Amino acid sequence: MATTIKNYLSLVKFSHTIFAMPFALIGFFLGINSPAGLYTGQWNLNKTIGLGNDITNFVLLKTVAIKFILVLICMITARSAAMAFNRYLDSHFDAKNPRTAIREIPAGIISKESALRFVIINCVVFITATFFINQICFFLSPVALFVVLFYSYTKRFTALCHLVLGVGLSLAPIGAYLAVTGQFALLPILFSFAVLFWVSGFDIIYALQDEDFDRSQQLHSIPAAIGKIKALRLSELLHLLSSGFVLFAGYYGQFGFWYWAGAGFFVCLLIYQHLLVKPNDLSKVNMAFFTTNGIASIVFSVFVLLDIFLN
Repeated sequence: MATTIKNYLSLVKFSHTIFAMPFALIGFFLGINSPAGLYTGQWNLNKTIGLGNDITNFVLLKTVAIKFILVLICMITARSAAMAFNRYLDSHFDAKNPRTAIREIPAGIISKESALRFVIINCVVFITATFFINQICFFLSPVALFVVLFYSYTKRFTALCHLVLGVGLSLAPIGAYLAVTGQFALLPILFSFAVLFWVSGFDIIYALQDEDFDRSQQLHSIPAAIGKIKALRLSELLHLLSSGFVLFAGYYGQFGFWYWAGAGFFVCLLIYQHLLVKPNDLSKVNMAFFTTNGIASIVFSVFVLLDIFLN
């Protein structure tokens, strides 16, 4: 059983959840503290902490905890469904690519049928969880699933597949905000745009590794379409846009010191990953892709949450 679980966690690259999950937490707690939050503006994290003997606050804390768990379930299942579906759909390409031939399906560790069942189970759990969140999340759940699953097809017909992936992960902050408010707002949408351009930019960097393979298989990607040098320049532009949305969100949301410290760190790490990867040297792509972006996401979210809690 432990080995099976480990195999499926590897199939969906569960560790990569750290990219979007922190932004979902930002959206969640922005919603909690918004006038349209669960408690129509009466909820105050600073005043409520430590008042567990008060029945009303206990009920509020319980409600927040349930919502929080449901949001986590949605994040994990939507992403797991998307990743497993991508592995299922691309298994024949993965088998041909020396870099990906060791993945679970081409290596025979997990069968295609089992992977597809895993996708369906996660989709069902996702939709069920949204039913218990609120009506708007439930009604929008098929749309969210369509976006994250549709990405797996895009490499077959458009080099803009990286942007589609960005759209899928950008649903995290606005989706979590909707879970606790039931309505859209500009601030979480700004964070969604930051995620969109951030993810699109680092996915282009990751795709540099398969430029030649993608061309040989008539698959579409930015590096395959315009080459490594121009692809890196486009990635830089996307990360510039992401930084712009992070900074504008800080201004629009009237955040304080902790937010700006986190934003500065986030922007610096975006710059740093572009110093790591060169057109003629891709040896540090994984460091730029996973380590740098993972740290950027976690640290930024921690600083934003500190700002929300302490101001």
